[in-house]
Amino acid sequence: MSLSDAATNARILREAYALWNDSGAGQGAVDHWLGLLDKDIRWRSMANGAEGMPFTRPMDGLSQVLEYFAGLAEDWELLHYTVDDIIAERDRAVMVGSCGWRHRHTGNSLDTPKVDVFRFRDGKIVEFHEFYDSAAALQATRG
Repeated sequence: MSLSDAATNARILREAYALWNDSGAGQGAVDHWLGLLDKDIRWRSMANGAEGMPFTRPMDGLSQVLEYFAGLAEDWELLHYTVDDIIAERDRAVMVGSCGWRHRHTGNSLDTPKVDVFRFRDGKIVEFHEFYDSAAALQATRG
């Protein structure tokens, strides 16, 4: 993978995150993200399917990742998604930023640092792992 591929991956992610933030994590942004993913995507989240956030369980393949986005949209309202930096080298990219969400059922909000780690292959995302304050997120799910 060349330096230009890493730069392309960073640009693709910047555009996808801007759409995610600007749309409030709307369906058009979800569809955009799905188009970036390999059909055999490996998707991991810090909460790891904990009670209150079952959609964060480990997922493999596009059909399972659809469940992640559906669960996220059902339970959470995006308040902001801020990208501070995207670092890309070879087939890896890391987004460093923060995000704010409101739980739709409890009304509780959280603002958390956020790090997303990606691996690309042939222009598609094949691995995704998100890191955030999972304790604060789980607390927000409780009334």
